[in-house]
Amino acid sequence: MSNNMNPNQIGNRNNQPKKFKFSPYWFYAILGVVLFSMWFMYGGGSPVEAQWSEVRSKMLPQGDVEKIEVITNLNKVEVYLKKDRIGKYKQLNPRAEYGPHFEFVIPKDWDAEQKIAEAQENIAVDARVEPSYQERNNTWMRVLEFMLFPLILILFWIFMFRGVSRGQGGGGGIFNVGKSKAKLFDKDSNNDKRVTFNDVAGLEEAKVEIMEIVDFLKNPKKYTDLGGKIPKGVLLVGPPGTGKTLLAKAVAGEANVPFFSMSGSDFVEMFVGVGASRVRDLFRQAKEKAPCIVFIDEIDAVGRARGKNAGFSANDERENTLNQLLTEMDGFGTNSGVILLAATNRADILDKALMRAGRFDRQIYVDLPEYKERLDIFKVHLRGLKLVNGFDIDFLAKQTPGFSGADIANVCNEAALIAARKNKQYIDKQDFLDAIDRIIAGLEKKNKIITKDEKRTIAFHEAGHATVSWLLEHASPLLKVTIIPRGRSLGAAWYLPDERQITTVNQMMDEMAATLGGRASEELTFGQISTGALSDLEKVTKQAYAMVAYYGMSDKLANMSYYDSSGQSEYTFGKPYSEKTAEMMDEEVKDIIEKAYILAKQILTEHKDGLHQLAELLLEREVIFSEDLEHVFGKRKGNRRLEELGFTADNITKINNPNPTLK
Repeated sequence: MSNNMNPNQIGNRNNQPKKFKFSPYWFYAILGVVLFSMWFMYGGGSPVEAQWSEVRSKMLPQGDVEKIEVITNLNKVEVYLKKDRIGKYKQLNPRAEYGPHFEFVIPKDWDAEQKIAEAQENIAVDARVEPSYQERNNTWMRVLEFMLFPLILILFWIFMFRGVSRGQGGGGGIFNVGKSKAKLFDKDSNNDKRVTFNDVAGLEEAKVEIMEIVDFLKNPKKYTDLGGKIPKGVLLVGPPGTGKTLLAKAVAGEANVPFFSMSGSDFVEMFVGVGASRVRDLFRQAKEKAPCIVFIDEIDAVGRARGKNAGFSANDERENTLNQLLTEMDGFGTNSGVILLAATNRADILDKALMRAGRFDRQIYVDLPEYKERLDIFKVHLRGLKLVNGFDIDFLAKQTPGFSGADIANVCNEAALIAARKNKQYIDKQDFLDAIDRIIAGLEKKNKIITKDEKRTIAFHEAGHATVSWLLEHASPLLKVTIIPRGRSLGAAWYLPDERQITTVNQMMDEMAATLGGRASEELTFGQISTGALSDLEKVTKQAYAMVAYYGMSDKLANMSYYDSSGQSEYTFGKPYSEKTAEMMDEEVKDIIEKAYILAKQILTEHKDGLHQLAELLLEREVIFSEDLEHVFGKRKGNRRLEELGFTADNITKINNPNPTLK
């Protein structure tokens, strides 16, 4: 705000009267008030149904009747009372000054003159009431009956379309159903809520490619002078929660150009042709605002490969929308300044025509963050949290391998909630550890009833996992083991897996042996097995089948892969191999799992004393850490991974100080 502005001017600006805006609902309110006033002043409701006997014996002899009308075509008689006599009859409204006040039905052969004359024999001739006759055609009622159904139908459609338009976030009515519902962000938008690349931690490589798009829109001449052509479409692909939509919002914040944003589901509507119409309207608006960016989130809602929409006919609305989208993307000029930006986590099901060069020229893969990227993401989400002095953010980044940006945000929020629940003034490391445990394994169930024998079985099961994983060089390093029930599991072990890009046969076999260590420990210790290894067996079976069918890591089916990266196998009824090959796969999978199980039993047999020592320690403390395993078995062969990330026996003891309530 400028210092030269007069404060009085500011006050006047804030106190300016708002402009008068007419609302159609005011018309309905005024009409209702007028009708109510007319009814209050002149109306009294419908005439009261009476009997001829009451009129003959009471009303006529007492001289209360002013007029009698006989409606011949309706077989009805209407009675009008004198104004000063209306109050005598309690069933009438006192405000009913105008009649008719009473009415009664008569038969067709009823002689009105004779009947009324007989009823007035004892009344003076000048005071008698003579009946009048008329035929009444209720034209308005007939018109109302004729127009009632069309009127109700029209009102229903108006309100329905207004609801549709309001639900889509646009203004509207029936004629705006086919209009685009995209939100427009431009340089005049609210800058306080604008997201920039400074708010997007990690994703450095993706930001470099996106910045090239932003730079082209800001300085197009720089590229076109050299004959370069900017990509027409950029597709952001990656797992959920990795920041694809946030990256698109940052593009909108960085580029001083109009930015149209909408979801893929906004195109799909219950009305045929609406999706294609919205696509045309969206690109029409984009061409008018060029240079600009059009962002479609979750484009797989309309970009699914044609002919693969199960349950839909060939004239599917989604396919019509996709066809129009393909036409529009290929229709505008190369250097027209309109760039399409889209995001999805299911790129394998997108139509091939959508992915070809000239439409989505470039695909940017937004992968799960690695250690340094997780560190940057934690720094962003920890800005508004009250942390203890000297809090080590590096520890959190090392503790959360495989976490997405959304998971990290959830960890930070959950840690703050846990600290507040404990009435702490600041958030410490233990709160973050509890938050990570809760997100990975679920909430602690301390009140779950577990017998003594079951608890002992769980302790030896988890001790078996810990022992095998510690003694095998290629297994993931262990951080913590607990027998406290969490979520659906009765016990859990936390590992620190290597963030490697490729995996060898030895590494996979060691991991499978560590996974089967719990079942092997039960068999060796108790001579029987339990159902507690269900998730372990499921994991091992899938991993073994992947080794045989996908990675070609078997003797009989070496160097063969039946993995279909195109996703076509989802829509076929047959398998790409014979029944004999399937039998060979089953045999190979069985052999691989058997080898891993024998390896686990061999290690546990050789270190039986250490296994029992760990199990007893688990029964006593319910939680053990990697330092306890190092104390029992000595330094781990593959412990170099922990040391590289800063985990030593000393700081692990300080970091993972067991919660006293767990002892």
